[in-house]
Amino acid sequence: MILNYLHKVGWLVGLALLQVLILNNVHIAGYATPFLYVYLILKFESGISRNVLMLWAFALGLVVDVFSDTPGLNVSSTVLLAFVRPFYLRLFLSRDVLESIVPSFRTMGTSSFLKYLFACLLTHHFMLFVLEFFSFVHVGSLLLRILSSTLLTMACVMAFEGIRKKK
Repeated sequence: MILNYLHKVGWLVGLALLQVLILNNVHIAGYATPFLYVYLILKFESGISRNVLMLWAFALGLVVDVFSDTPGLNVSSTVLLAFVRPFYLRLFLSRDVLESIVPSFRTMGTSSFLKYLFACLLTHHFMLFVLEFFSFVHVGSLLLRILSSTLLTMACVMAFEGIRKKK
């Protein structure tokens, strides 16, 4: 049990450092930015308590916020993602599989995992960019940033899954 938590803390630190030091500086065409740090929240076991998941999301978002100088944006987005994640899992998984799996291509199937991934990332990015813009004056730009960042983050997560799958 303790090794599991230490493993997750290592992932939290590693993903937060990757996000803050490298990925926050990647802006493709001025719109798309990958937010790979949410991978930790997406990969928790399906049987974990929503409250525990929200605490992990809070800690992850807080670390990214502190080092990115974005007060509360990542915290609120990751906590919202952790809150809606069980709903998305129930939506895209059958009831008999839902007990305690780690979401991935292998456990959920390609189609279900991609739908789950897209829904989760779209929710996270919508909240993040709406709070960042805090205005609907430039709706086109806002929607373009949400969609392009969602698709870029999906590509990064799928690449990460492919790398982890080969081990």
